Amino acid sequence: MPSVPRFKNATSSSLVLLYGFAALIAIGTALLLLPVATRTGESTRFIDAFFTATSAVCVTGLVVVDTAGHWSLFGQAVILALIQLGGFGFMTTATMFLLMFGRRIGLRERLMVGESLGMERFGGLVRIVWQMAIFTLIAEVAGAAIFYFCTSIGTLEMPAWKSIFHTISAFNNAGFDLFGSFSSLSGFQKDPPVLLLTSALIFLGGISFLVVIDLLRTRNWSHLSLDSKLVLSSTGLLLALGTVVFLLTEYSNPDAMGPLSPAERVLNAFFQSVTARTAGFNTINMAAIGDYALFFTMLLMFVGGASGSTAGGIKVNNFSVLLSTVWSSLRGREHPLAFGREFNVQQIHRALAVAVLSLGLVSTAVFFLTLTDDFRFIDLLFESVSAFGTVGLSNGLTPALSTVGRLIIIVVMFFGRLGPLTVTLALVQRQKVTGFRYPKETVRIG
Repeated sequence: MPSVPRFKNATSSSLVLLYGFAALIAIGTALLLLPVATRTGESTRFIDAFFTATSAVCVTGLVVVDTAGHWSLFGQAVILALIQLGGFGFMTTATMFLLMFGRRIGLRERLMVGESLGMERFGGLVRIVWQMAIFTLIAEVAGAAIFYFCTSIGTLEMPAWKSIFHTISAFNNAGFDLFGSFSSLSGFQKDPPVLLLTSALIFLGGISFLVVIDLLRTRNWSHLSLDSKLVLSSTGLLLALGTVVFLLTEYSNPDAMGPLSPAERVLNAFFQSVTARTAGFNTINMAAIGDYALFFTMLLMFVGGASGSTAGGIKVNNFSVLLSTVWSSLRGREHPLAFGREFNVQQIHRALAVAVLSLGLVSTAVFFLTLTDDFRFIDLLFESVSAFGTVGLSNGLTPALSTVGRLIIIVVMFFGRLGPLTVTLALVQRQKVTGFRYPKETVRIG
């Protein structure tokens, strides 16, 4: 397959992504400001509508008003549409509309779709977009049907709507819920079908369609691409590690998993490990867990899911590349590798740039939040990392943020969804190309 060409003017495709998501947020904000969008028939404050629209488009799940209690059926439908469009991706959604109206997809559109999916090659992109749409439809229809017919959600008020909403929110790793009182899934602590199905949807949405299709095609670990092997192995490692850490730290906490049976504690620890990576649902009170568990949750949120998926964070692909590079360096290898394959040097540089830019974004956000909002530092840090990772977990801080604090979190969610590197590329006016190299010189390390 031919490689994606890079324009000397680096803003072309990245700016379309940036403007596309901004336009979705603006439209969503306008719709949520309508009186018909609320249960009371009164207009929502602009900052609250803006925050909610941004959180939905960026599939984050942080909320300043209770989704079930504040928004009417119309408002909830708007939020659900924003989640679907934001999760599927602006460019892939736009490509679907162009195809449905019979327009030919040119090289420029293919470039932008490929960049939005985190792909380096663009051969067969139109086919991949159609396959993504079909896969998404099948997963969401199947999930909603199982929730409606086979779980306790089917016994609640408006079960069909809640089944559909919860399925789309889970598959797109959004974290919005309709269970009221900012409760998320705390009412389903002892309900394995709901938690396991939600975990499965989160997992499918968070590893990316490209990994799923690679699994379906090869059905053999040795034949998988290096990217798929890194995503699956790192995801499995992080899920197992997260489960063990939550069990060790919160097993006897009377305000968290203490009142549950041993089997239920394992189930809830596993669910928290799954959702902390990207989704934002919770079955235990995040404000009640210890600082050590909060800190480890932040590490999981910062890593996030796979590139080209509905998840946020620095992406497990980048994390795997950096971790493998460190391990190769410790073993004295000149060329970093994993699973018998060497990494491209440019990919290592890109992974490092994403990690550093992400740390800079979170650090800047926390710095300003400490000036605008009087809360514990670790709580503000947790909120910032959750916003950057588009996770949506909160220890109750979000509704209490000041207006300026909410604006800061809005910016972090927006940058976190698009990716620090994509946004930076969008702001670079020229890509400098030189035909010469500078002399090398050694720098002391250590």
